[in-house]
Amino acid sequence: MRPKTKIVVLHMKELIYTGIFVLLGILFIILLILMFLPKNKENTKTQETASATYVPGVYTASLILNNHAVDIQVVVDENNINSIQLVNLDEAVTTMYPLIEPAFEEIIDQIYEGQSLENITYSDDNKYTSSILLEAIGDSLEKAAVKNAKTQPEGTVVP
Repeated sequence: MRPKTKIVVLHMKELIYTGIFVLLGILFIILLILMFLPKNKENTKTQETASATYVPGVYTASLILNNHAVDIQVVVDENNINSIQLVNLDEAVTTMYPLIEPAFEEIIDQIYEGQSLENITYSDDNKYTSSILLEAIGDSLEKAAVKNAKTQPEGTVVP
């Protein structure tokens, strides 16, 4: 007994559509691979380390107001200012200097937005308070700057 011969009918139109969709699928996969693979891993690492602005860590600077020490604590990573806080703020200081907290909030909002101390504006009503706060924040950021990285180990807390 011989097996029966089977005849398969293929329509040319269906073959052309299938071929086009297979080619488009292959091109799509190649495009995705090219988009999501990094071009040069060594260049991106050296650019990241070369452009680092701060040594990551927590840095503080002290203000003496009415014989009370108020610390300004700045937390930074390599390129960003993550948080700025008033630490050890006594009730006597807030009573004697009622503009310190609103001026501080106004300043840190601008610093978070611009990630630098440049172009910080403040009202004439609290210009002295704001200038003292800016100076203390600047001192903390100076301690965190990369140029000081040789004298301070990475991630240390500076008093």
